[in-house]
Amino acid sequence: MSSISSLVPSRFLTLIAHLVIVITIFWSRENNVRACLPLEYTNEEYNQEDTRLVVALSVTLGLFFVELAGFFSGISMFNNNQSLLSTACHASGAVALLFFLFEQWTCSIYWWIFGFCSVIPALYEMFLLFTVLGLKKKPL
Repeated sequence: MSSISSLVPSRFLTLIAHLVIVITIFWSRENNVRACLPLEYTNEEYNQEDTRLVVALSVTLGLFFVELAGFFSGISMFNNNQSLLSTACHASGAVALLFFLFEQWTCSIYWWIFGFCSVIPALYEMFLLFTVLGLKKKPL
């Protein structure tokens, strides 16, 4: 299998791995919320941090939906630039979120992981979707 044709399965696998880890964090967010708080905290502080983490995870899931829609529609499936960018970002995101989950990093770190590993490939995906669907140009 050539390196170009191996980008499609690599992209799919890293995207799904990142998605599974985000869903796992969503289900077990209680420990991560506690890691964001001082040793002594009130219920109001807990609820506020929990809401922030739920919002971050929900937006991440929305961006996954955008990427998966572009991928499964075929618009960006064979775009080498998007495949390479998405594979690199989602592989990095999966590894970083594993550390976030197991090492119980603070919630502020999640926003950095979100920005670099979810927003960047989703923005490029939206650009490709706009180019193909909005401007009626052929997929690259």
